[in-house]
Amino acid sequence: MAQAANEKLPSKTIVVLAGGESSEREISLASGEAVVRALKSRGHNVISVDPVSADLSRFLWQDVDVAFIALHGWFGEDGQIQQILENAGVAYTGSDSIVSRLASSKSASKERFQQCGVPTPSYVLIHESDDASRIQRCARSLGFPLIVKPDSQGSSLGVSLVTSPEQLPAALTKCFHFDSFGILETAIVGSEWTLGMVDDLILPLIRIDSKDAVFDYEAKYDDEQTQYHLEFDEPEQVVREIESVGRRACVSLGTRGIARVDIRVDNLRRPWVLEVNTVPGWTDHSLVPKAAANVGIDFPSLCELAIQSALTEAPDRRRAEEVRPRDTPVSSIRPPQPS
Repeated sequence: MAQAANEKLPSKTIVVLAGGESSEREISLASGEAVVRALKSRGHNVISVDPVSADLSRFLWQDVDVAFIALHGWFGEDGQIQQILENAGVAYTGSDSIVSRLASSKSASKERFQQCGVPTPSYVLIHESDDASRIQRCARSLGFPLIVKPDSQGSSLGVSLVTSPEQLPAALTKCFHFDSFGILETAIVGSEWTLGMVDDLILPLIRIDSKDAVFDYEAKYDDEQTQYHLEFDEPEQVVREIESVGRRACVSLGTRGIARVDIRVDNLRRPWVLEVNTVPGWTDHSLVPKAAANVGIDFPSLCELAIQSALTEAPDRRRAEEVRPRDTPVSSIRPPQPS
């Protein structure tokens, strides 16, 4: 598998899209730089484009073989750039516009998980216009501790662990700084895991050890004490169940190409899916490249696997009947707020 993955693609003209205007701009730029270097090292003609300085709807795509999406957050993972590329008839890496839009909303993806029997923590969708007393009632109905997070935001920005009602107002302020919608989610006490997928290929699990109770933005990017383990003592049955739950999450959404599933495992060793990232980080230190390297897939080869997926018709996971009932579309990207 690793040997086939490391085979070089014929030279392609590739546009790497990175930067953008989301809160994750700097991370996206770092991802884009790493991808450009990697693809150039494999002999491809690579053009780096930042949507901030280019009108992509008017871009001359006719001589481009594939667009490599390294945009994180808004206009990267929410289906907008995917829709533009679909309208232009350009092959691109990652999931399509419908799946991207679904996965970018935590509440909508959790609705899909629940439809398909994928375990995910209980939640309540909230809005910045909600009465404070309503949010407090919702929080008490879930119970403490709970997690407050923006509905559509990556890199764990705006995420807080709330252990008492007194901590809730500050957590809401932090959450609504990034999105007008947010979710209250049952906190899963246990360990943090992540699973990378390349189409149907499952990459090795990574267990994350952080000194903080929440694996937030600072723990991901600033804390040198955060540790990532590719070897662990959990029983094989537990590891297989975590992998199975992660794969089922991707199947339920219909992801394509590179994706990453964030999972919590509780103290009874039960896995719970938090979310699926359709454009995970693309640097040498990001989690999916770490997992791929553990099975002999170097960073340039991983980038080319993403390209291969974009240029090859991927299996239609959205009709995987063994996991997900047919004809059960999510009625809206953000479901109606409970009363």
